[in-house]
Amino acid sequence: MNDEKLTTAQKATRINRDAGKYGTFAEIGAGQEVARWFFHVGGAAGTVAKTISAYDMQVSDAIYGPSDRYVSRRRLKAMLDHEFDLLLQRLDKSRGDKCTFFAFANTVATSSFSHKEEGHGWLGMKFQTQPHGESSEIYIHVRMLDPENVRQQEALGIVGVNLIHGAVYFYHHPEMIIESLLDQLTWERVEVDMIRFAGPAFEGVDDRLMALQLVKQGLTEAAMFTADGKAAQWAEVLYKKPVLVQRGSFKPVTNATLDVLERARAQFVSEPELKGEAPVVFMEMTLRHLTTGDAIDHQDFLNRAEVLGALGQTVLISNFRRFHRLSLYLARYTDRPIAHAVGASKLPEIFNEAIYNDNEGGMMGGLGQLFRNRSRLYVYPSHNFQSGKAVTAQNYIVPEHLRHLHAHLLANGLLRDLKEFTPDVQRIRSKDVLEKIAARDAAWEKLVPPPVVEVIKRKKLFGCS
Repeated sequence: MNDEKLTTAQKATRINRDAGKYGTFAEIGAGQEVARWFFHVGGAAGTVAKTISAYDMQVSDAIYGPSDRYVSRRRLKAMLDHEFDLLLQRLDKSRGDKCTFFAFANTVATSSFSHKEEGHGWLGMKFQTQPHGESSEIYIHVRMLDPENVRQQEALGIVGVNLIHGAVYFYHHPEMIIESLLDQLTWERVEVDMIRFAGPAFEGVDDRLMALQLVKQGLTEAAMFTADGKAAQWAEVLYKKPVLVQRGSFKPVTNATLDVLERARAQFVSEPELKGEAPVVFMEMTLRHLTTGDAIDHQDFLNRAEVLGALGQTVLISNFRRFHRLSLYLARYTDRPIAHAVGASKLPEIFNEAIYNDNEGGMMGGLGQLFRNRSRLYVYPSHNFQSGKAVTAQNYIVPEHLRHLHAHLLANGLLRDLKEFTPDVQRIRSKDVLEKIAARDAAWEKLVPPPVVEVIKRKKLFGCS
């Protein structure tokens, strides 16, 4: 069979007929939708050691331990560890020489009459690739976008079968696992916004590249990873917290880039509605910043990620071409203020009517999305290399018919000039740094933060020799 064209039923049948695979299914929240496929196609006795649904919280706690959140990565891991260990205790002696074991689990909240929020959940596999071998793991987080509960349950079952099939047969090629997750589905029904690989089967797999693959292959519009390169999930990071984001190419981060972020952070924290609370801060790269022609240079992406990691920054890789799409997405995960740290050179994009979609209400609809959740743009002065003057939010010249709109945004604090900035760094541009690196001109080292200098030199990034 051609693996890329297998239906959900064919995948379940293939696993059932594979005498070398045997495991447990533990599912909470939407019924036993994944296990059902293996019983439905027949031959499940060759695959299923046990199925379990511990719906009652006290029952679930008694089995897997207490948890403050039942639909969480922590609960998923507890389920996988418990079921896999139990499987080995009971069956390793009798079956361990002739098969590999796996535990599949999910913990999900689908929408219903009592639960009006968006359906979402965690799915995972813990599995061996050889008899008596060490286990490896895959975790994913999904958003279920169907309006009907029954359709969400159906989608969950399909994603689960795809994950099991991918883990069993594609573990040598993690990109293929990602590519197969939405087989028989579309992005309108399911979004996979996080994936994490761990264990000997995935030694050398870089979670940063896997986050890039999720966006590149269209499983999500954005994926996140931490400064140490570990996959992160939006809600885990952003839930009910104020957010400060800076988007850019970061090739590399310069003193100017960092000053924009730090000055915006200082002003944001001082705002009355934050009451001194530290915001979640991250830096965003879009696919258009990474694409040359039709291709994405993965090494170039990793180079930029290394630089951001050296600064301790969480990174978002996204497919958001416009600021308002990013704000709309962030507003799904927090109801606290959202701030964008930008140079004044970005203002032409904000006031360009051509970039806004008529189906979303044009420019006014787009700005409505941009400034949700008491959002604001902190604007750092930009040096105009033609006039030699500084451009700010206040003095930026907009077309005549937009002047009242510009004044409205300023008067209501949606556009805010940064009160503090460093004049000496305004002229620094990333392209000048790259040119100096290529020319072996050591002057570039004074234009970027010391941790960035160190990682560029140590890892020979951006052509540094």
